[in-house]
Amino acid sequence: MTTDPPATGGLVADRRHRRLGIRDAVRMDRERFVAHFGGVFEQTPWIAGAAWDFGPYASVAALHRAMVAAVDAAPRDVRLALIRAHPELAGRAAIAGALTRESAREQAGAGLDRLTPEQHARLLTLTAGYRARFGFPFVVCVREHTADTIIASADARLAHDPDEEERAALAEIAKIAELRLADLVTDDQRSPA
Repeated sequence: MTTDPPATGGLVADRRHRRLGIRDAVRMDRERFVAHFGGVFEQTPWIAGAAWDFGPYASVAALHRAMVAAVDAAPRDVRLALIRAHPELAGRAAIAGALTRESAREQAGAGLDRLTPEQHARLLTLTAGYRARFGFPFVVCVREHTADTIIASADARLAHDPDEEERAALAEIAKIAELRLADLVTDDQRSPA
């Protein structure tokens, strides 16, 4: 369940700009491609650069798979840096207005900017415990959740072992990236035969 899907007709619902077609995206030079898609994975533009190196792509799904493959092929310390690039949910950066545009929109869409004091306290307790246990922030694809299901997920994932949780965090990041990519680019429409 996403709260902010791309609008019909190729317009991104929250930004009112036209999404690129995949053919236009793969025709970009590397610098433009990285500038355009560098935020798909939170503050980690090298992933867009790695995907460009192995393109071009015939579909958005193929581009996403290439980006995820770049993450999977990266050394563990680089994958952990990607996880650590994500902000704490409803944390200091959110309160200070220092989130990336994408993260701010996603957290607001899940209602994390409208938590009750009890929800906020519970989420902060869980995410602090999570960071202490795993060494990185709790990452979840908030566009698939509500505030209550995010809190429940944080509570449940605290029981994971570290390797399992690293895989879970990376899987959530792949979902986030897939939705962000869909906000930016669409498969080209085929002309009727």
